[in-house]
Amino acid sequence: MSEPPPNPASALSNAALVRRLFRLTWHYRLHCLRVLGIQLVLLTLGIFGLSFTGLGIDYIKHRIERTPLPPNALHLALPAAWTPLQVLGLLAGCILAFAIARAVLNYVYAVSVNRLVQQKLVVDLRAEVYDKLQRLSFRFFDANSTGSIITRVTSDAQSVRMFVDQVLIQSVIMVISLTVYVVYMASLHPGLTAACLATTPLLWLLSAWHTRRTQPAYAHNRTLVENMVQTLAESVQGIAVTKGFGRETENRAQFDASNQACYDQQRWIFWRLSLFTPVVGFLTRINMMVLLGYGGWLVARGELPFGTGLVVFAGLLEQFSGQINNVATIVNSVQQSLIGARRVFEILDAPVEVKNAPDAVRRPKLTGAVKFENVSFAYDGPDAVVRDIALDVEPGQCVAILGATGSGKSVLMSLVPRFFDPTAGRVLIDGVDARHLHLDDLRRNIGLVFQESFLFSNTIAANIAFGHPEATRAQVEKAARIAAAHDFITALPKGYDTILGESGNTLSGGQRQRLAIARAVLLEPAILLLDDPTAAIDSETEHEIFEALDRAIAGRTTFIVAHRLSTLRRADFIIVLENGRIVQRGTHEQLMREPGPYLRVANLQLVDSRELQSAKFGEGAA
Repeated sequence: MSEPPPNPASALSNAALVRRLFRLTWHYRLHCLRVLGIQLVLLTLGIFGLSFTGLGIDYIKHRIERTPLPPNALHLALPAAWTPLQVLGLLAGCILAFAIARAVLNYVYAVSVNRLVQQKLVVDLRAEVYDKLQRLSFRFFDANSTGSIITRVTSDAQSVRMFVDQVLIQSVIMVISLTVYVVYMASLHPGLTAACLATTPLLWLLSAWHTRRTQPAYAHNRTLVENMVQTLAESVQGIAVTKGFGRETENRAQFDASNQACYDQQRWIFWRLSLFTPVVGFLTRINMMVLLGYGGWLVARGELPFGTGLVVFAGLLEQFSGQINNVATIVNSVQQSLIGARRVFEILDAPVEVKNAPDAVRRPKLTGAVKFENVSFAYDGPDAVVRDIALDVEPGQCVAILGATGSGKSVLMSLVPRFFDPTAGRVLIDGVDARHLHLDDLRRNIGLVFQESFLFSNTIAANIAFGHPEATRAQVEKAARIAAAHDFITALPKGYDTILGESGNTLSGGQRQRLAIARAVLLEPAILLLDDPTAAIDSETEHEIFEALDRAIAGRTTFIVAHRLSTLRRADFIIVLENGRIVQRGTHEQLMREPGPYLRVANLQLVDSRELQSAKFGEGAA
């Protein structure tokens, strides 16, 4: 398996990662400012509500005890000519109005946050990640499991949402709120404010310690979840193998083990969090104890008003404590969001190894001349998979490639559509270096049929037209006829509108291959790449596939990986690969007269064929 180049996102420090998340959020600054503006209004309404409540208490005390009405921090003056009932009615009406306004704004805030983080940020981010995945080379997908990629596009993208919603916005709200509360409390009594907030530095130290302890645990938890998703994906994809070998019990045990590992890790994290949260709550309760003791003493001495002093101070301190209690939630969210964001950025920062050159040449229609000029390719390091390949293929020629497993056959063909680029030498298409051709033009002129062709959960017509979605039904049917697929398609209840199951598992192997051939020839490509398309099918189906292939190959430059003599004979010439090098080349007749690997393979197949015929003859005689 190939390893991708080092990813810049993996080396980002937490501070650099936070700065990048801030830059990402900057794209949505107007939405964020709207959300923060709503919170500022809510904060103002809350303070006014507290102040009017304290003013009302002082007014009642003033009327009962006939003492002077103490000044208030907002410098509000009550109408002296009004009756007590009118004054209290005014204050109660204002408090009710503030409460209604806060309820409405809280609803608007919730809707605004949801629109920002769910309908904008997450959707845009997932689209960006998916777009990047479409442009990454096979090297990235070889090095990352399906479960890992799915987890990053889904739950890890949600982690970025968590940073914006539960970290960034909540942190800004907390800082603004705490500043306003401290300033207001200090305006009421500086000494009482300092005494009540004495435990706050200890809280920040505790938060920093908790962060350092839990961050590695969150990272490990993501890996465990990724492993569980991968186990699930493989068990679903390989259900036929599982049932065929009676491994249901073992598979359940494997999934239970990965599931339990996730649970145990999450339990450790939540155990830490459940200890951290009440400690934070206890420290904030100490503040209230100080307020009752010291603040009560100040009220008794007449140094602090009861309503606009102690009561308002208690309300502010309660709000302050509530914001401080959010530290636990924010710290928890920071850990999850940074781990998830790092994994998302690893995809966004992954190098696009195969891309259009700045001066890419547009060639909508190619003739199909292919030339390998001393081509070598290595995934990493000095060990090349293919070495010094020199090959010249004229338009319309068919080249068969023979070689043992690992000899470089599939890699050699992958260099034509630029799934990889050579590490040495050039691949020329119509005399132009493939790296200088526009990728869209290059790949739309190449049809591919693999040994195991993938079909999508869609209609048969949509699968055939996958590479050419604008194709008419007549063009789709023409391609199906060339691929000898029209008859079995029309025999289905809904014909071309039949919905295929996942990967086309409702069809036989031969039927899937014929649809794959139809999908390739619909493009009317100049070049066909056939990666051992008859390896996994029986002899009768092979004959049907060959009829389709003969029609598909006609007039097209074709590379076909093959091991059967019936396929090799159809080629204009054959190349034999060993350890990434061409060790033989020529027609079937020429190679049959030349000692070497081709003759050995041919003789083995001829011996097997004779034994099969003898066995059939013996059965007939019996």
